[in-house]
Amino acid sequence: MNLLRLRLSSRMAQESSSSATATTTVAKTRSLWPSVLRWIPSSTDHIIASEKRLLSLVKTPYVQEQVNIGSGPPGSKIRWFRSTSSEPRFINTVTFNSKDDSPTLVMVHGYGASQGLFFRNFDALASRFRVIAIDQLGWGGSSRPDFTCKSTEETEAWFIDSFEEWRKAKNLSNFILLGHSFGGYVAAKYALKHPEHIKHLILVGPVGFTPESDAASERITQFTATWKGAVLKHLWESNFTPMKLIRGLGPWGPNLVKKYTSARFGSYSTGTVLTDEESRLLSDYFYHTSAAKASGELCLKYIFAFGAFARMPLLHRASNWKVPTTFIYGHEDWMNYQGAQEARKHMKVPCEIIRVPQGGHYVFIDNSNDFHSAVFHACRRFISPEPDNESLPEGLTSA
Repeated sequence: MNLLRLRLSSRMAQESSSSATATTTVAKTRSLWPSVLRWIPSSTDHIIASEKRLLSLVKTPYVQEQVNIGSGPPGSKIRWFRSTSSEPRFINTVTFNSKDDSPTLVMVHGYGASQGLFFRNFDALASRFRVIAIDQLGWGGSSRPDFTCKSTEETEAWFIDSFEEWRKAKNLSNFILLGHSFGGYVAAKYALKHPEHIKHLILVGPVGFTPESDAASERITQFTATWKGAVLKHLWESNFTPMKLIRGLGPWGPNLVKKYTSARFGSYSTGTVLTDEESRLLSDYFYHTSAAKASGELCLKYIFAFGAFARMPLLHRASNWKVPTTFIYGHEDWMNYQGAQEARKHMKVPCEIIRVPQGGHYVFIDNSNDFHSAVFHACRRFISPEPDNESLPEGLTSA
């Protein structure tokens, strides 16, 4: 697990060494220059348009809206956070048609991603739930305020409080909250602060459940003593992100994203590969959401210490858990499900851990069918007439 983190970090350093350092900001409105003449051929309009093209693969009708969350928490002098602007902020939201009595399922994406990555799941999940997916503040088609947080506490509040303002604006309560990866971290932190609104929590390959061990700390110390480790640590502390690499490459950025998407969900996929159309549309969407103005992505060094260990691990809060929880991991996920097992020992609420075959960290893309079965099983109390008689679906395993 720790070796994988170091390899992942090393890969980021190698990629960054060949990149330019330009950080041109994407304009909020349509540029007067044609995209072919711009260094970064993207804009906010491109994000929404690419989202619409990707979601054209989804058959279930949906409504897209920009939900106004104001300029900061009510009564607070902090404006998402330390910003001098008092302009309102918006959360990009898609809501799918469903039966009137369907339970509400809110989906939160991971780091560097956006809600469109759940495109393979919306149809199946909308058959049982009222599905609402969002772009977190600072990502995707949502507002991208200047990110000026200076601590882990402020950074967590950026995501938790903006989500709470979104919930209020949507007048939601008693819903199921699903978060993937970093979105799982945010969802869990939100549930700890506002458990009264959540009736079930689903964490898909969440970060933050593996504390840094003495052995891991020693390996990281040894790694940082090498020139590669020293370079990587400097990049981490300077808040270098993969998205900065994409922006720095300017007009060559789309090709880099296309190669990554084709490799990760094609030749190196742990499950069902993308079709040519899915790959093309996802690459286009991934590029535009990554090349836009840096905002939420800059949370990286405040949430994680060098080596990708959470600075405020969720494992340490397990005894405070108040919401029934289901963990879902792909068999090939680089996130360690043993951290969830350790957390379960300290929880005083129902908790189960489900592993999905032929799935990696993006298990909902790699093996969408079994992922859907895992979600349905996790929510059997809300969608099944006889939940106590339901056994774990074939192919899934309990950890």
